[in-house]
Amino acid sequence: MSFESLASDFYGFEDLLTDREKDFLMTLRGALETEIKPIVNEYWEKAEFPHRIVEVLHRNGAIGLGFPETAPFENSAVFRGWVALELARVDASVSTYVGVQNGLALGAIGVCGSQEQRETWLPKLTSGEVIGAFGLTEPTSGSDSAQGLQTVATRDGDDWILNGSKRWIGNATFSDITIIWAKSAEDGQVKGFIVPTGTEGYTATKIEGKQSLRMVQNADIVLENVRVPEALRLQNANSFRDTAAVLRLTRAEVAWAAVGVAIGAYEAALTYAKERVQFGKPIAKHQLVQDHLVKSIGDITASIALCTRVSQMLDDDVQRDEHSALAKAFATARMRETVARCREVLGGNGIVLEYDVARFFADAEALYSYEGTREMNTLIVGRAITGEAAFV
Repeated sequence: MSFESLASDFYGFEDLLTDREKDFLMTLRGALETEIKPIVNEYWEKAEFPHRIVEVLHRNGAIGLGFPETAPFENSAVFRGWVALELARVDASVSTYVGVQNGLALGAIGVCGSQEQRETWLPKLTSGEVIGAFGLTEPTSGSDSAQGLQTVATRDGDDWILNGSKRWIGNATFSDITIIWAKSAEDGQVKGFIVPTGTEGYTATKIEGKQSLRMVQNADIVLENVRVPEALRLQNANSFRDTAAVLRLTRAEVAWAAVGVAIGAYEAALTYAKERVQFGKPIAKHQLVQDHLVKSIGDITASIALCTRVSQMLDDDVQRDEHSALAKAFATARMRETVARCREVLGGNGIVLEYDVARFFADAEALYSYEGTREMNTLIVGRAITGEAAFV
């Protein structure tokens, strides 16, 4: 399959990828377009997760790209960003499944696990033999997880006893393991645990009534005297600083996913504008419609540029928290504006699921908030540029 850049990549940033990366991206794009895109509206409307897509995603290598044990070939953070974009361009819920499985569950073990834990779990998560979730957010602790975490881990001989609750945990209704973050009763430091979801005292209940990312099965988790052996404690997770190292990797990919959502809405709006006839001509010939589309492609292009640079900094090992925070805050804000413009291009049809834009419009709200709200990421960047913390 010959490589063909997206028309919405107006400045041709995909040309920065290697030939191997381009070939991979084209294969994945084809699978997404033919095997997943045709069913997403149906499942989004039913608020169900289409489990058959798991095999498609794992078969096409969307998981495990960031670690040498599981990557099919040496690749760049820029390439991995394009994979996140490509997934979200089709559907944000699909991108979120991969983000949880790959960036958070697999990433937590890859960053904080021992070599033995990496060798045991990374291949299983990559193949789809094991589905993972990531339990950090709590009912009363979201942005203040570093200080406000209430889940407690108490040492009991060779085991740990976990008590607490988690909320908004993606994949958690069907995951085989969940990475649970808890404060140690001994030293007050945050530690991570690989918790098999069949463990006694562990329950996960689907959150109902969501109007965004409806395919994602978010859950409330309750932990009542859940016993976990020391062997399942992440051996290199000794404080929230280690948790933050995992989030730093995923935050930039959420920025890339936000660009994908914006592109998905833009491409749907552009197609509609070329086909929809009003006043005797396609609405693409109307100046105000072109204004919406040009502003959208401008914001998309600027966001790709920002995401490309922050991923290059990750490859060069110079990326800091404030760099990924700025990318996430900027890209999600521009995404939010873009999906609103694209919805407007479609007029009344912009709220009908059939035309796709309504789904992107609704899903954008979740990406705007998760993995660090705009306000929290703004304060991270603000602290970096002023030297003054303004969090409280």
